[in-house]
Amino acid sequence: MINVGDLRPGMTFQYEGNLFVVLEASHNKTARSAANVRVKMKNMRTGSTTETTFGGNEKVAKAHIDKNKMQYLYDTGSELVFMDNATYEQIEIPAANLEWEINFLKPSDEVEVTSFEGEVLGLSLPINVPFKITETEPAVKGDTATGATKNATIETGFQIKVPLFISEGEMVIVSTVDGKYQGRA
Repeated sequence: MINVGDLRPGMTFQYEGNLFVVLEASHNKTARSAANVRVKMKNMRTGSTTETTFGGNEKVAKAHIDKNKMQYLYDTGSELVFMDNATYEQIEIPAANLEWEINFLKPSDEVEVTSFEGEVLGLSLPINVPFKITETEPAVKGDTATGATKNATIETGFQIKVPLFISEGEMVIVSTVDGKYQGRA
């Protein structure tokens, strides 16, 4: 058990039967009332974000999240298959649980699969990943106002906005956090 006053961003804990990761924590103390801790937290199973205020002396159970490096093998249509590089054990994760991450997965990519007591929660992708542009609109002459962009499709089929000078076949770096172009690879 850990005191809620010790919660910091990135820590994981169990509360009311759910797993949460702390996004923000602030301590508040007013003149006559007891101290309280306001915590912005994300449910690790559903992905929803909530804010809760705890009393200053409340305790929550610490949750130990396991992270295993695995290789993405293939998509069966309803599930994604990953293999542990050390044991060659394969696991399947429902595609519905990885709707955002699937936009940035290529076969044989290395990812970190997070789990809690054998239950797979999801995966952690690298922040910036290089991709090849497979399709892009031609740049229109005279369409070069400041920060002009055009649509482009990366090799996974995900659409991003890129500057006008990027052409098909080029390698670009894409952020897996927000899906935006970061630069040339």
